[in-house]
Amino acid sequence: MFSIQQSPQKSHLSRIISSHENKPSSNHTPENPSSAGRIKRLVLSQQGRTKLNSYPDRDFYSSPRFVAHVDKNFISTLTNLYRSILRPEMEILDLMSSWISHLPDEVKYEKVVGHGLNPQELAKNPRLDYFLVKDLNKEQVFEMESASFDAVLCTVSVQYLQQPEKVFAEIFRLLRPGGVFIVSFSNRLFYEKAISAWRDGTGYSRVQLVVQYFQCVEGFTEPRVIRKLPNAKEDDNSIFGRIKGLLGLLSGSDPFYAVIAYKNFKPV
Repeated sequence: MFSIQQSPQKSHLSRIISSHENKPSSNHTPENPSSAGRIKRLVLSQQGRTKLNSYPDRDFYSSPRFVAHVDKNFISTLTNLYRSILRPEMEILDLMSSWISHLPDEVKYEKVVGHGLNPQELAKNPRLDYFLVKDLNKEQVFEMESASFDAVLCTVSVQYLQQPEKVFAEIFRLLRPGGVFIVSFSNRLFYEKAISAWRDGTGYSRVQLVVQYFQCVEGFTEPRVIRKLPNAKEDDNSIFGRIKGLLGLLSGSDPFYAVIAYKNFKPV
């Protein structure tokens, strides 16, 4: 069911775990499927799930891209957010990851497991203890036990999910009670691979879309939204200033958005 190899980046038994996605999904039933989040409603229409580039995502991501997909201000804001929420004893799943995880350098976490589509990028990521390769647009179930993680991260990638309701339900299953799911994004994207509902949206509507992804799965707490818009003045309460901020139209560095929710309850 798995192919396991030694990772070149980790000497302490890091592994590459690559799922065989051509097998029927019934072979990948979670050990305790009853703990998966119940999807209360679908957020996206069929049209909203479509992409301009319909070729398999595996083909699109077959060549590694060792670049930063957001600017240093976005990365600094995200790292500080992780620093404020994540604790060293946590076991973390870095969903749809790459060669960098933006975790604070000074913190050593109990375990960080990476997921993505390009094994070369993931193998370069120094924060990952293990990683697995899976196309979430083909299969949304991970071959992992329920309640395996204290935190799940998804950085500048949620716009590519064609079945976000199922993915968020699966993340709910993987989280321990009180576990946190942090979804961050900006206004950058591979336009041809983003879903229609995202391509056609604004900064404000994209935030609301992710909020709805959380709300459609029973058991997540009410999502918390964080916005940091470039060149925005805290005292700019004019109608024009508020509209520009909501639409993500301010010039300068990348706008920062994060939507955060917890499984069942937010720890005190």
